[in-house]
Amino acid sequence: MIEVVQSVAALIVTLSILVTFHEFGHYWVARRCGVHVLRFSVGFGKPFFIRRGKAVQVPPPPDGQSIQTRSNEPLPPTEFAIAAIPLGGYVRMLDEREGYVADDVKHLAFNNKPVSQRIAIVAAGPLANFLLAIVAFWLLFTVGVTGIVPTLGNIDPLSPAGRAGLHEGQEIIAVDGVATETWSDVNMQLFERLGDTGIIHVKARASQGIGAETDHQISVVDWMAGADEPRPTANLGLMLAYPHIPAVIGGVIEGEPAAIAGLVAGDHVTAANGISIEDWGHLVSIIQDNPGSPIELVVTREHSSLTLTATPRAMDRDGETVGYLGASREAVALPSEMQREIRYPFYSAWIPALERTWSVTLFTLDSVKKMIVGAISHKNLSGPITIAQVANETAQSGLESFVGFIALLSISLGVLNLLPIPILDGGHLLYYLFELLTGRPVPERVQSWGLQMGLFVIVSIMLLAFYNDITRL
Repeated sequence: MIEVVQSVAALIVTLSILVTFHEFGHYWVARRCGVHVLRFSVGFGKPFFIRRGKAVQVPPPPDGQSIQTRSNEPLPPTEFAIAAIPLGGYVRMLDEREGYVADDVKHLAFNNKPVSQRIAIVAAGPLANFLLAIVAFWLLFTVGVTGIVPTLGNIDPLSPAGRAGLHEGQEIIAVDGVATETWSDVNMQLFERLGDTGIIHVKARASQGIGAETDHQISVVDWMAGADEPRPTANLGLMLAYPHIPAVIGGVIEGEPAAIAGLVAGDHVTAANGISIEDWGHLVSIIQDNPGSPIELVVTREHSSLTLTATPRAMDRDGETVGYLGASREAVALPSEMQREIRYPFYSAWIPALERTWSVTLFTLDSVKKMIVGAISHKNLSGPITIAQVANETAQSGLESFVGFIALLSISLGVLNLLPIPILDGGHLLYYLFELLTGRPVPERVQSWGLQMGLFVIVSIMLLAFYNDITRL
């Protein structure tokens, strides 16, 4: 229950940050363009908090504008609101399409602004999300980002990586020509190849930089196109070199086989079915090889030896049935030689921050395209439940992880809003670009039809994301 509350709180905090920046982009540019903002809301539904801004001094209309009717009351000040449903937000502006606007304030209405200003106001929301990502990455690169050195551990010679000539002790320094300083970089580059057919180029060198660099080619065909939860490094047989990790339980999930068997945090598993356990990886392999079959575990708990019987739950993983116990290992600090800190001076850290934002943006767009054409599984689409879980995990992992997650999610939100779907910012931009090129607005009938289609698409995507979240649970 505590974990659920923490996840919900993390979701609210995460979405509030992203939505506030997004809507502030619309708000800030609208004010600079002379549009009167009626409400700035974080969240949907009935507000539970409203703060009103200063009284509005109405500027005179442009010269030559005829005034036949005047507003009987001054313009209301901008309301800054927080609403109950934290899954978005909005900026409501003065607009003749939403209600009566007197002649003397029509110049403050959004719909009466030049199309170039309307484009700027609409585009400002997604651009604010990209700016947030750049600032977050700049902060991380200034403070320093710690990653794991991509040194390979034991490689199965029959795996794709083994057949390509990669072996234990090598450090991966590039994938498809892109430098990889950390294991996270390796994963990121491999994720970009999901669903592809072709050659993955891997450049490696001996550990500690000793020895010549070698090029390796791994051939893939529709690579992991149907995988629900793709793990590209594991699929290729790329195993990270880890120090000895003892088979000590760090935590168990309530209701899963480990908890049912009586395992608790701190238990040291020394044997399974009469086989002496060497380390955590050895225990995991035995569990995965025995789905649905009882395993007799010998554990040491507070200097006493206990024998427990656990039956791993069978679960599907990329088309293969494996055993699942529902237990995590005890955290082990990595030695300093396995860690690499990426740091830049504060005055130049914006360059890698901009590069990282650009590369993640391209990756997100490519993933959307692959999902549409079926090159990768639609089950990779995530909704608020998964976002809440990841937000909670990154928040518990530390500020560095949480800020990095905010940056990635902010880019996703920016890309999503720029998609040319009516009801999203990208759909409005499409209409305004048509008006800019033709000199006339998109007919109201077409806009109404597009709104219905856009609403159908967005609701369908949300339902699919919710469904994926529930199946993951």
